[in-house]
Amino acid sequence: MTSAKQHWNWQKPDWPTFIWDAEKLKDLEARFLQRTGLFQGALRHMGEDDKTALTIEVISAEAYKTSEIEGEFLDRESLQSSLRRNFGLGGEDRRIPPAEKGIADMMTALYRGFDRLLDGATLFHWHRLVMSARRDVTDVGCYRTHPDPMQVVSGAYGDTKVHFEAPPSACMAAEMARFIDWFNDTAPNNVHVLPPLTRAGIAHLWFVSIHPFEDGNGRIGRAISELALSQALARPTLIALAYAIETRRTAYYRALEESNKPLEITDWLLWFADTVLAAQARSQNLIDFTIEKTKLLDRLRARLNERQTKTLLRMFREGPDGFAGGLSAENYISVTGTSRATATRDLNDLVGMGALTRSGKLKGTRYHLNIRTKE
Repeated sequence: MTSAKQHWNWQKPDWPTFIWDAEKLKDLEARFLQRTGLFQGALRHMGEDDKTALTIEVISAEAYKTSEIEGEFLDRESLQSSLRRNFGLGGEDRRIPPAEKGIADMMTALYRGFDRLLDGATLFHWHRLVMSARRDVTDVGCYRTHPDPMQVVSGAYGDTKVHFEAPPSACMAAEMARFIDWFNDTAPNNVHVLPPLTRAGIAHLWFVSIHPFEDGNGRIGRAISELALSQALARPTLIALAYAIETRRTAYYRALEESNKPLEITDWLLWFADTVLAAQARSQNLIDFTIEKTKLLDRLRARLNERQTKTLLRMFREGPDGFAGGLSAENYISVTGTSRATATRDLNDLVGMGALTRSGKLKGTRYHLNIRTKE
């Protein structure tokens, strides 16, 4: 199947001269910077231990979600254990599977190296980490070399639809050299600096249009967007970008498909900017949750028994979304190993202390953390 008549964006005579309506993005860019200020203000109210815990929570969630977008489901505990080790916090004495260690190491490298210029060596390093568990990928840590067209397709054999075809493998070195030069030239304090959301959105679309690697392009493309946002703020962003994209996964792929032919990309940038703002809101929600859970524990610590403390800590690990459907008495018994009578008494006490709220009746009774965060 050929795409010669499709006229993909990279086949246009003016490629890669993207055009967009900057005026339509002004308000979104301003909101991003305003929310960043609020985010940093909230961080100042957190202790160092809570900041570190938040950092690991956000990075591990991003590592999990950026993989989930591509249909790869990782082990959360292994991700967090690997990140704790990377941040010098020890971690359980357990063997971390290659896939979890690889993506955790890539996200750590992104976090620590946000202020460096982008280059091919960095991208190759990230790719080796992302592909560390794969044995079916030929070109690892280098641009793709296969002669076959790099296509994104759907449908059964003989009835496939080509959603996109990337430039030939022979063009990768030249295409990526041009992309990397642009990315560095548009960074803060450079002559051609671009607003944060605009630069991050263009970078993502441009990179995935080139599709330089045999696999892993989506994960690395999203990492490049986070790198662009971090550079704009002169600090790691801790923005839940992959989380926000995963919740809009169908719209994400549709927006990319609608933007892979024209060089006018205002609609893509508007969609991307709105998604970044949603990611910011999620991160702010995590900060609020972390602050409020610390207050709750400090207020009740002397009144909680060991079982109740263990259960609350387990619930905290689930984050603002909590247990799916709420905590049941059976969950409490499983976590604590106690009897049903003791579980009922403990849960009633937690409701009475204001630690939990209760909903439902009889076997449908569920318990939720009594923590309110801004959505």
